[in-house]
Amino acid sequence: MTDPVFARTAADLPSRETLLAMSGLQFMQDMLAGRIPHPTIAAIMGYRIASVAPGRVTLTGAAGFEHTNPFGGVHGGWYGTVLDAVLGCAVMTAVPQGRWYTTLEYKVNITRALPIGTEIEAEGLLDHAGRSTAVAHGTIRGKADGRIYATGSTTCIILE
Repeated sequence: MTDPVFARTAADLPSRETLLAMSGLQFMQDMLAGRIPHPTIAAIMGYRIASVAPGRVTLTGAAGFEHTNPFGGVHGGWYGTVLDAVLGCAVMTAVPQGRWYTTLEYKVNITRALPIGTEIEAEGLLDHAGRSTAVAHGTIRGKADGRIYATGSTTCIILE
């Protein structure tokens, strides 16, 4: 994908100093505004950030043929990647300046098969952000039909 909103090389990614110099919310807002590129995984998996607010992030996109399993269905890893991204982004909105996070664990429940090309909205909602851990939950819904295709939850560790 040649869209300039996505990082294309490691040099396009923000430095650790840039990341630690702002709050997680500011980082996410800058990414939404295009001042910081979206990660390459977003281009590969066919999604982009649609909205950012404290404790809430949405992504939009669609699974393509390149995201299918050998049977032609959307691979479970696609659901997992999208949910891991949106849940982590929701956590990021609560990370204070000078800190960062990483995923400790996440869980995915696929509730129905997602047809290839179906536009989705993934929503991540922060449940708790403490000094050292954060918890979030989220959904993948069809934009047109509002149906839930997958749900997930995560626990992240907040690091100095």
